[in-house]
Amino acid sequence: MLALLGSGETAPGMTKVHREILARLHEPHAVTIDTAYGFQENVPQMTEKLVSYFVTSLQQKLEPLHFASFAATSELERAIFKQKVRDADYVFAGPGSPSYALAQWQPLDLASDLTQVLERGGTVCLSSAAALTAGHWTVPVYEIYKVGIAPYWLEGLNLTALAGLNCVVIPHFDNAEGGNHDTRYCYLGERRLLDLESQLAPNVAVLGIDEHTAVFLDLAAQTITVRGRANAYWRHHGVVRVLENGSTTPLSELGSVEPPASRLVTTQSSSGNAIDELGRQAASGGPDALEAIARLTQLASTGGEGYVDPTPLVEAMLVARLKARAAAHYELADDLRDSLVNVGIDVHDGPEGSTWSWRPLAR
Repeated sequence: MLALLGSGETAPGMTKVHREILARLHEPHAVTIDTAYGFQENVPQMTEKLVSYFVTSLQQKLEPLHFASFAATSELERAIFKQKVRDADYVFAGPGSPSYALAQWQPLDLASDLTQVLERGGTVCLSSAAALTAGHWTVPVYEIYKVGIAPYWLEGLNLTALAGLNCVVIPHFDNAEGGNHDTRYCYLGERRLLDLESQLAPNVAVLGIDEHTAVFLDLAAQTITVRGRANAYWRHHGVVRVLENGSTTPLSELGSVEPPASRLVTTQSSSGNAIDELGRQAASGGPDALEAIARLTQLASTGGEGYVDPTPLVEAMLVARLKARAAAHYELADDLRDSLVNVGIDVHDGPEGSTWSWRPLAR
């Protein structure tokens, strides 16, 4: 299910909505992504607020996934982040800047990872700024409303295409903060919304979502359901259809595109044979080496499902590190060493090569 929230992701009135979303999953592995607000100075505080809300109000543990900048991360860090997203059953992202989020997510191809979560039967929940990114195109709200740049579109993640919808998503649809000026339609006002709609291709619609309101796009049942305080809206060719609170509508009544073919990739288990295969891939230096190294790094950190003997993981990573150094990929070599040190494995470089020893982590 793709859940899109118009706003109010941590408001008391939205707790019932969150419960309905989480109730569809059995003991979900839930994560939250901080990218949309990653440019702010209070990132840790924002994340803590979200995590605390989910634990206190929903009794749901939420693992924070930090990815504030594409440019400031290594290839290994990016691969590990993408794997953690794909391994989750529930992924949440919320407030911030949609244009900043897209600038980090698009070169990462996060859309493919979120697609895999959805195609495995998981849930992706996007609120406010993150919800803006879910459609074919995205409104750069801050640039238009705060900076005054003429209205224009950015390419979005287009997750709505999985539901057969060729549309843009606009949260905060009934915003009234302006008082004496029009701030409906996510602070755009009607004049700028009409300008933006005129720039869309004829087959692209607008999915508007009121504040403190959620839209559930059920990919299995092929329905769209509205929950929360108010309504959602389907605007196309000047015609507005109100999707009333509490209603469920077949997607076929709105759809304008065929859902793309599945891009699901099966994740390997953490069995001994799979670990050996990952080790061989990592040591080969081939096109799949980085993905294998990222998976091995995670297994070395978490132990996988149950106890995993670290020896084949560590040996494979040391071989991969040796190959990285030989190819002058020193940053990757340092990342591999640091990932081992961080989980209590000391690496010793000498004239005969690299050896390692186990150092229990302090608790």
